[in-house]
Amino acid sequence: MILNAIFGSLSILGFAILIWQWVAARRFPLHQRSAERQPGANAQFQPAVTLLKSLKGADAATEDCLRSWFAQNYGGETQILFGVISAEDPVCEIVRKLMREFPQRDAQLVVVPRLIGANAKVSKLAELEKSAKHEVLVVSDADVRVPPDFLANAVVPLGAPEVGLINCFYRLANPATLAMQWEAIAMNADFWSQVLQSQTLKPLDFALGAVMLVRRRCLEEIGGFKSLADCLADDYQLGNRIARKGHRIVLCPIVVECWDPPMGWSAVWKHQLRWARTIRVCQPAPYFFSILSNAGFWALLWLIQGVALTLRALHLHFSSARYVFDVWDLNLHVGLLIGGLFILARIGIASNLQRRLTQSSRHRRYLWLVPIKDVLHTAIWLCAFVGNRIEWRGQMYCLRRDGTLVRD
Repeated sequence: MILNAIFGSLSILGFAILIWQWVAARRFPLHQRSAERQPGANAQFQPAVTLLKSLKGADAATEDCLRSWFAQNYGGETQILFGVISAEDPVCEIVRKLMREFPQRDAQLVVVPRLIGANAKVSKLAELEKSAKHEVLVVSDADVRVPPDFLANAVVPLGAPEVGLINCFYRLANPATLAMQWEAIAMNADFWSQVLQSQTLKPLDFALGAVMLVRRRCLEEIGGFKSLADCLADDYQLGNRIARKGHRIVLCPIVVECWDPPMGWSAVWKHQLRWARTIRVCQPAPYFFSILSNAGFWALLWLIQGVALTLRALHLHFSSARYVFDVWDLNLHVGLLIGGLFILARIGIASNLQRRLTQSSRHRRYLWLVPIKDVLHTAIWLCAFVGNRIEWRGQMYCLRRDGTLVRD
């Protein structure tokens, strides 16, 4: 009885949080261009920008992702800087090909002589920062593909002097395996709605790392990229430190695409666990209580409890010479009905959120993964508190309490 009441209370709480996230997501002007969102906005505001790209290796999607930046329909001056550790890296030939294809672009391939910290990506960004010509810096992951009008829309909030950093939501564009379909639920349904829920409580004090636009003077105020060279969550730290300097962080409604190579269950698990331990270090208390928002997990436990109670009642009914109908038992079986309805609602909301972010319905055949995803993420939540070792790009690291890395 007590266990049933606990599961019921947690299910109701989780469902309430889920509705909160869904409402916050519905109110956000996702995918809207600046002209649609701000009829009076200055469409001519297109400041000069420098794009910083840290690269390592290449896959089937790399060329298209990089080409999307060369093909931007943007009126302002654009500089593109690519950073690599070795001139023999396969990605170098792709960059050189694109530079020949777009000779009008101010683009340069920079070989970084040495890493200044445990985070190789940020070490390369610190080197590229020295060659940047413009006040607005754009930092983008290598696997990100953007629409042709991305820059023209993303820079609009910089018209307000209090804005120090702009970031945007991203979607997993190519969930090629069943394991990646599980990860797609976490990224394309849950993550962005949770960020917007957080924004209803307080202004953003962190950044999302797929694409970030930052004023150079704001970056210099926090010590430049070199100050983040040992941080795992460099995007979080960048946004958090800029916010603490009094600058505003803005979410751009344009959604970009992340194209990951095919991954199996082991690779996706390591990826999710790395994220979980990163968030746990950055925001320990919010991450601890985030288990309360796992609506599907608590509803599933409530449903299982309801099934167990029903089976027990049936056993007593058929094994007893005299059956006594007890109203209290009927109340206990409510979990069987409401728990099931909550799971269906969780699946429906996840489908709706994925549809909004991806503007596609291809995910519907994998909706049965939603309850499984919630159970697996409970396991990941637990594992995040057990150990500080992570695997990143094939290298093992130890994650310190302050969020910095040391090679294991």
